[in-house]
Amino acid sequence: MLSRQHKLLVMKIVSLFSVVRGYNIPIIILAQYLSAIFILAPEKRALDILLDFYLFLIVFASAITIASGYIINNFYDSQKDLINRPNKSMLDRLVSQKTKLSVYFSLNFLAVLMAGIVSWRAFLFFSAYIFLIWFYSHKIKKYPIIGNLTAALMAVIPFFAILLYFYNSISFEEIENHKSHFAVISAHAMFLFLLLLIREMIKDLENLKGDLANDYHTIPIIYNETVSKQIITILTFLTIIPVYILVDIYDVGYMDIYFYVCFIVLLFFLLYLWKSNSKEQFLLLHNVLKFLIVSGVFCIVLINPSVLWHGRELISNY
Repeated sequence: MLSRQHKLLVMKIVSLFSVVRGYNIPIIILAQYLSAIFILAPEKRALDILLDFYLFLIVFASAITIASGYIINNFYDSQKDLINRPNKSMLDRLVSQKTKLSVYFSLNFLAVLMAGIVSWRAFLFFSAYIFLIWFYSHKIKKYPIIGNLTAALMAVIPFFAILLYFYNSISFEEIENHKSHFAVISAHAMFLFLLLLIREMIKDLENLKGDLANDYHTIPIIYNETVSKQIITILTFLTIIPVYILVDIYDVGYMDIYFYVCFIVLLFFLLYLWKSNSKEQFLLLHNVLKFLIVSGVFCIVLINPSVLWHGRELISNY
């Protein structure tokens, strides 16, 4: 049997895990590595990418920067979350605000330290990223449109860190030879950005009561829910553009199956959106988008499944 002190320690660890959303971190790491292997550097061997120490530092720095971002976001949203997420909020409060800030600064220091080992450009990149996350949590997220755009952008930024890492040595003359590759990468990024932006818009509808009580100027508060739904509908149809580029113009292997399924799911998503008017219904829509985003991470391997099929061969030839 655990003593009372040990139980309290375990609960605080669980609380901190909840604050940093530890369940998201492995997905973020997996997404970055799969993106590197199948999208950003398909010409390189998978094993070479996995054993790249500097890439590991970039991925790990990204993961702990995002974790610290969840902490500072939780710090500023503590009052709002009492209304929107009372159960999670009570768990998160087991760790004091002082401890959260200590962990926040420690993670950020570790992130910029690891980035500095890679290069001075990586150091500046992550320093700017950390500042943007803080500024978003402190100021930007309270405002309509720009808050949603910034939130979606911040979720995509870690993938640009890997992109810059792989293409840092390319000269301006060589960029011409990589145009098609950049187009594929941009289309993937645009599709992910749109899904994340739609999710942020749904979160505004889901958290309407808490945002209203804490003076957040979101779109459904300034305008109304109908305007939010109209914008979400437009954004959903805009996903057709990157999907068309990836499926019809460039080759994404078997991942086109994922995009076709996404399109069907998003059509039903829109139908349900216009019938939704409660927090529970918007939460369901939010979870549908999370499922599409997470499943998209795993479906990256469909671009070239042979990398997995011949995994042993790659290792034996190393």
